[in-house]
Formats: sequence, structure tokens, C-alpha cells
Amino acid sequence: MPRSLFFVVMLGLAIALMILAARHDEGTVTGISTYDFASLVWKIALLVVVGSTVLTVFRDRFSQAVQSAMVWVVIGLLLVVAFTYRFEARDVYDRVLAELVPGHGAVHGHTVEFARSRAGDFPVAAQVNGTRVAMILDTGASTVVLTNEAAKAAGLPLDMMKYDVGVDTANGHTVAASVMLDRVVIGNIVERSVPALIAQPGRLKTSLLGMSFLNRLPDWGVRGDKLVLRGSQ
Repeated sequence: MPRSLFFVVMLGLAIALMILAARHDEGTVTGISTYDFASLVWKIALLVVVGSTVLTVFRDRFSQAVQSAMVWVVIGLLLVVAFTYRFEARDVYDRVLAELVPGHGAVHGHTVEFARSRAGDFPVAAQVNGTRVAMILDTGASTVVLTNEAAKAAGLPLDMMKYDVGVDTANGHTVAASVMLDRVVIGNIVERSVPALIAQPGRLKTSLLGMSFLNRLPDWGVRGDKLVLRGSQ
């Protein structure tokens, strides 16, 4: 950078700093808040310093300096775009993950979407009393039904359970234990005090997401290859 131009820029920055100091209590400088004005001055000063340094280092290799500067400009713009659309990127990420990972829910506001598996059912990753439990949607089940292993992992007192509730399953008639789940979380949907049943050991392979949870939701349904659950908050 020519020395005369450098001094002109530095003089301009000095004047800007004096204006900032003089109008600090007024809150604005030429219609711009003092905070934004100070940020602008700082960025210009930083640009001058960086530009002077680059030109000094690459004085005999100006084209290389320009190419390097352009690369960093492009990287900076990409970072700005990524930051600006970070929420949309998260939405795309959730949708892709929901297709690739069985049971992963794509969260959109108050709704959670699940993709149909190759077997034709809808795997749902839930949390029961803070423990992750893999479930399958079963609209024929009047309640949530946990496998004995899932109930044990969730910290339910199995030793105190009485298996005295008759249940008809695809494998025939059996009995299960009635329980009240403190907290069931699916995506961003949280329901408390959810009635459920606990299957006897070896009677159920996968826990079932039944109507005792679904009936609490403002809306839910199967739309094409998507299970859509909508919570109230």
C-alpha cells in the first residue's frame, strides 16, 4: 500500500474514533448505533492491517497474494452462508438421518416425523423415564407396552409388579403388568403419567407405542411413508 494512502486511511480511522468518542452518549452516529459504528471502524482497521501485511509479505508475488485473498474471501462467504442457514441445514440433516437411521425423528417445530422401515412398520426412538427405548408404532395396542428388558432399563420396580392384565397378541393370549410411566419423550414431545403395560420376560421382542400415548396428542397420523406426531408444546 502506498505510504500516502496508508496515512490517509489511518487519518480517517482516527477521525472516526474521535467521532465515536464524542457521540458515545448520544447512542448514534449518522443514524447508525454507536455499537455498529464501532464495529465498522474495527473491521476497516483490521482490513487495513491485514491488507498491508499481505501486500508487504507478497510484494514480489502480487498475483499469489490476490489468489490467496480470494480463497479466504470465498471461505468467509461460505461460513457466513452456513451460519445464516444453520437452522435450515439442521432440518435437512434431521430429514436425511430419519431416512437412514431407523427410529430417528425429524423435528419441525411441534411435530416429529418418522420414516417407514423396509419391513413396513414405523420404528420410534423414545425415552422412558430418561432411558432410550426402541418402539414400534402399534395402533392396535390400547396402551404403550414395554418389553421386560426395557422396563428394567427404565428403572421400573419389576419385583413389585403383578402380571394380572390379560393381553391378546399375535402370539396368543398372555398377561402383563400395569404401570404408570412418569415421563415419555419422543422428539420434542413430552408426556407425563402415561399408562403402560410391561410384558413378561421373553413375551415381546420390541416395545410398542400404543394409544395411551397417541391419544394425548393434538394430532397424529400416517401420511404416505411418514408417521407424523404433533405435540401441544
